[in-house]
Amino acid sequence: MSSIRVLKNFIAVTRHPSVAAAAREIGLTPAAAGQQLAQLEGDIGVSLFDRNKRSLVLNNQGRALIEPIQEIISRYESLGAEFKSGLSGSLTLGALVSSLMGQFGKTLEQLKQQYPELEIKISTGLSSDFLEQVIAGVLDAAIVTESPYALPKSVQWTALYEEQMILIYPKDKDRTDLPFIRFEPKTWTGELVDQVIRSNHLQIESSMVVNSVEAIIELVRQGLGYAIVPMLANVQWDKDKRIVISIPGRKAVYRRVGLLERKNHGRKNITQAIEDHFRKVKKALRSGVKR
Repeated sequence: MSSIRVLKNFIAVTRHPSVAAAAREIGLTPAAAGQQLAQLEGDIGVSLFDRNKRSLVLNNQGRALIEPIQEIISRYESLGAEFKSGLSGSLTLGALVSSLMGQFGKTLEQLKQQYPELEIKISTGLSSDFLEQVIAGVLDAAIVTESPYALPKSVQWTALYEEQMILIYPKDKDRTDLPFIRFEPKTWTGELVDQVIRSNHLQIESSMVVNSVEAIIELVRQGLGYAIVPMLANVQWDKDKRIVISIPGRKAVYRRVGLLERKNHGRKNITQAIEDHFRKVKKALRSGVKR
């Protein structure tokens, strides 16, 4: 019978585009990882992957087993939890790179200090991609921008914090002479940028489209254009001598960032701890307490 380790390795494979990439994460050779997957299929009596000479692709049966296997892992990791003083186990979490540079980056560090036995595995990407992965059970949860669309009934989104959308441009250049650097419009943050432009009736001509807030900020620093971006918490805006910050138009718009998760999953105690942390931060800020 397959061990918990084999089940964990199966979940790792579902998060990566190839067995080789997953093998690097779990510390096995691709051949050894492949043998474990074959062992799991033999124990269950069901083929979980479609195979050809060059690739191994998760099939419908494999996708259907992601959530049940995650539940088994969660139950195993929770054994003895009632005898421990803090959280333990693991959480596979999708996170925007910009969220790691924002308030969530600080939270992640504090959670690791507070709960040393808690393992949070971070996978970076885009909000729209994370939605599909959370629904499929590949991710336990994800830190994402608020969706501009109605979410499926199987998932829920809880607001954690917000970032004001700001206009930035190089200090030593006339903004009117510069091209606009647009965040990828097909992403959730990109749609929010478009909302800022429309609501304030801004006249914009784009010359570049980039899907990274961090890359856009750096391009502006280099004097290559101006942009509308969320005001990330961990960027030292006041000390950056190369960038000028202003509010785009008269209507302030905020990017709301929150926790996306399935309504039913085995890591609720961990996601609840993340939500509780942000509630405490908000309460402290309202009370004027510096953290």
